[in-house]
Amino acid sequence: MADYKEAGVDIEAGDNASKIAYSFAKSTFASRKGMMAEPVIDDGSFAGLIDMGDFYLVQGDDGVGTKMEIAEKIGKFDTMGQDLLAMVCDDAICLGAETISMTNTLDTNKVDAKIIHDLMQGLAKACIEQKIVIPGGEIAEVGNSVNGNIWNATAVGILEKNKVITGENIKIGDKIIALKEEGFRSNGFSLVRYIIEQKFGKNGYSEQSPFGKSWGEILLQPSQIYSAELLNILGRFGEKRKIEVKGISHITGGGIGGNFNRILKKTNLGASFDNLFAPSEMVKEIQKMGEVSEKEAYKTWNMGNGMMLVVAPEDAEKTLEMLTIDAEIVGEIIAEPKIILYSKGNNPQKIEYKLEKKT
Repeated sequence: MADYKEAGVDIEAGDNASKIAYSFAKSTFASRKGMMAEPVIDDGSFAGLIDMGDFYLVQGDDGVGTKMEIAEKIGKFDTMGQDLLAMVCDDAICLGAETISMTNTLDTNKVDAKIIHDLMQGLAKACIEQKIVIPGGEIAEVGNSVNGNIWNATAVGILEKNKVITGENIKIGDKIIALKEEGFRSNGFSLVRYIIEQKFGKNGYSEQSPFGKSWGEILLQPSQIYSAELLNILGRFGEKRKIEVKGISHITGGGIGGNFNRILKKTNLGASFDNLFAPSEMVKEIQKMGEVSEKEAYKTWNMGNGMMLVVAPEDAEKTLEMLTIDAEIVGEIIAEPKIILYSKGNNPQKIEYKLEKKT
């Protein structure tokens, strides 16, 4: 029975490392006390807020992780740019921010012009669709320091001070809306690759899947980007907010339990999910192939639910009407500080996560 730790990733160790890193990051904040660009402390946030006087600058970083290794195995790089953009602008939108620019850094063992072309062409296409510019970047040829390509990005967004989505107004009975995701996004691929390679070997990505494409092609399905869609509701910079969205959670590594908790951090509330989107048949096939338990699958992958919004009950139907992508009411906020979900993988069951009570 495969799990993320066996595949080489320890989520708990990663969370602890993130806390250590942020503690040192916060130690720099006092150096700009009372100055322009004073940062805002917000533990567990999806991106960082910097006070620019009349508005906030929002900044965050991420990358495509080991999904890149599948692209390298089959020589297909044209969708990776959409994955890279999704990881950073869909973190910024959790605060309500409009991402305006993103820079990227590619560390490679050997520069290959064709790979650079395909990566950047895909990134540029995604950025144009989202109205985001690429003002700069870096390509570093680092020889044997890396094996292949490592691609990361920094996004910069802007946000009016009266439009920050903090989660502090979330109340019992508020509705949770999920936005559908067909694939794995760019998260949990160490486990995905472990399963494929245990089954078919290191070069198993060229093996035919049951879905009309090779496993490599089907796994490279690009991440859905939610940012521009949500800005139609939240309003771009200078536009009025059409609906009060109380919380937004990007379901990435750590799954629903690990990420939805981040928007409940200013409350002592919990959430119950009784109508989640089911994962795609492709995701379920990978789960079955690796004998991945429901709890591990929902801890590692988004399992069909890429983004979640919290709105007041009276705003739920209007929100669904305004969204042009697949979205459903999947649950609601509850009084108990825990997350309860009814899974829809290969072995549907009730899963609970206890949340740390706030004092």
